[in-house]
Amino acid sequence: MAGPAVKRRSAAITETDKAPEAHKAALAEAQRLDNQLCFAVYAAAHAFGRAYRTLLGRYDLTYPQYLVLMVLWEEDGLTVKEIGERLFLDSGTLTPLLKRLEASGRVRRARDRPDERQVSIFLTEAGESLRGTLSCIPDEAGGMTGFDLKGRKDLLKDLVNLRDGLRNGETS
Repeated sequence: MAGPAVKRRSAAITETDKAPEAHKAALAEAQRLDNQLCFAVYAAAHAFGRAYRTLLGRYDLTYPQYLVLMVLWEEDGLTVKEIGERLFLDSGTLTPLLKRLEASGRVRRARDRPDERQVSIFLTEAGESLRGTLSCIPDEAGGMTGFDLKGRKDLLKDLVNLRDGLRNGETS
């Protein structure tokens, strides 16, 4: 009678031994780089950067400079702080790129008379004229994604929700 009891015991040990292995396999799968949402977003951002470098390079613009122009095309005369809030950039990042845009003749900076600490940014004629010239960029970039217009709009909505969810979940 000792035989069947020994078999049951070894079968139980085998099943118990499998549980940690399954847990290890699940952890390994969860930690695979290709299964990380953050990496997919990061890699997509880099791919967009390369695509926009190609699209904007012929106009001697960087992607962050293009974003500033887009913000100013929506509302000219914003302060550096307001532009930074729209683009989620701090003034230490924004100021050098605004200086480069000013040096290229696309924007001008003006100190606020009542508060000299405030600097407002205005489009020049050259900056405003780029609006029409660059109007094809969103469709060209969108076309490079492989998504149709509806797919791009759906993805944009999902990414905005992702961004807002992450920002709302931040701890101070």
